[in-house]
Amino acid sequence: MPTVAEPAARASLTAARVDAVVVGAGVAGLAAALELQAAGCEVVVADPSDRPGGMVRTDHVAGFVVERGANTLQIKPPIRAFLEARALLEALRSAAPESRLRCIWRDGRLLAVPGSVAGFVSSPLLSLSGKLRMLAEPFVRRGQPQQESVAEFVGRRLGAEAVDSLVGPFLTGVYAGDETELGAAAVFPGLVEHELRSGSITGGMLRGALDRSAARGLPGTFSGSAGLGPFVRGLADLLHEPPALGTRVVALSRDGDAWRVAVESAGGSTELCAPRVVLATPAQEAGRLLAAVNPRASEILDSIPYAPVVSVALGAERAALRASIEGFGFLVPRGEDLPILGCLYMSRQFPGRAPEGRELLQCMLGGARWPAAPQATDDELFEHALRGLDRVIGLDAEPKRLAVARWPRAIPQPGRDHPARIRELSACVGAVNGLALAGGYVAGVGVADSFASGLLAARQLLDA
Repeated sequence: MPTVAEPAARASLTAARVDAVVVGAGVAGLAAALELQAAGCEVVVADPSDRPGGMVRTDHVAGFVVERGANTLQIKPPIRAFLEARALLEALRSAAPESRLRCIWRDGRLLAVPGSVAGFVSSPLLSLSGKLRMLAEPFVRRGQPQQESVAEFVGRRLGAEAVDSLVGPFLTGVYAGDETELGAAAVFPGLVEHELRSGSITGGMLRGALDRSAARGLPGTFSGSAGLGPFVRGLADLLHEPPALGTRVVALSRDGDAWRVAVESAGGSTELCAPRVVLATPAQEAGRLLAAVNPRASEILDSIPYAPVVSVALGAERAALRASIEGFGFLVPRGEDLPILGCLYMSRQFPGRAPEGRELLQCMLGGARWPAAPQATDDELFEHALRGLDRVIGLDAEPKRLAVARWPRAIPQPGRDHPARIRELSACVGAVNGLALAGGYVAGVGVADSFASGLLAARQLLDA
């Protein structure tokens, strides 16, 4: 089949017909394309970038393996089943056991997040009254969690200390957001469901642990042996037709029972015709493409907020660090006087990511606390990162400046109304034959959640 990469030959011809077009070659788009391909569909994947993966990008810089976007992957049930069916799990490696140690910077020191009941009892992260308040969770009356922010929900069920000391920092790492604005039903759907079904988080978790029929993921975090970027490129290599990179979808319209997809690349313009289209792009880009097709869906998509994130990678001589580092890294809660959201010790999580005697430190900046971070200069960003690291672990010499990655719209910020917004969006899209949406704004911002959204989008089209 001639591909999208041949626009000059197609420009004067009738639109080439394929079984499906996937817009976006990130993990959601690749998952959708592979699922459609497995069902026998001829699929074209179009993406304006120079490589597949979306926000998953890995570069090798001065002997360091640097992740510019997502750093790790969780193996949740949908992606586990997909990878096992294709014997791809062996392409992943789990993080080192020491990565289970995670820390929070509070009151001028690093405190370990408890990983066991014994650790919880002895942890200085919570006062005695805070611990007793958490233990009282099963006796808290059922509320209306669908209408609450994360801070309201967790504060009501577990107490204010749990919000400030545990959940707030966790959301800094996952969402780069504000727990008082993020919606509980969107961010913690499982915990909200536990309260609604069982009356408490504790009771719901106990029931889930006893349910042997439930699909299970794998514990811990994972990456590819050479980083997440090569792993995702390996997924792209499974496609019969490689993604049409450097190709931008500029318009979408209905043509009888099919879609006309107008695309542009360096070689010119052309059109594709397909009965199925998956929009696996950030929400605003999907909204742009749907503006003429379904104005209400476009309006909803355009209203979904995103937080900006900047990743700053530094290579430090181990001997130049005043404090030894170990574990996953650390996160910084709101209210602490540090200019960074946190730092991941990537060479501790995955040995081999840094040359001998050096450490790879990945600092995160921006989010809801510094929305203008992507507009800052490299020097300003490195200065913020160095100042934060010097306070936490101490620097006797400036680390090597490796890379800066700016993501102005990095992570969706689902608020209290997000589930209702997605339900309305699904109804709008469901009323249009042959169209499905996928991506981090649909049902979770992690790599595994985005991947699962792509699988679901493909199955929705195949079942229609």
